[in-house]
Amino acid sequence: MGSIKILAILLVLGGGFGLAYGRFSYTKETHEARIGPLDLSVKDKENVNIPEWIAAAALGAGVLLLLVGDRRNT
Repeated sequence: MGSIKILAILLVLGGGFGLAYGRFSYTKETHEARIGPLDLSVKDKENVNIPEWIAAAALGAGVLLLLVGDRRNT
């Protein structure tokens, strides 16, 4: 499997997930303190929104790369 085909599949999967979910979140540990026997930490939950047009463009580019890659091999 060529590198273009792998990239195309990743773009299709990423674009599909972007259109299906639209955002993802992750937890980031920002501060931590140890005071004697106490452990204190602050965790922030971050949200990342994925614009629909970027997800659709990635999906379209992946499909286009798959089609062009198949035509080059024949």
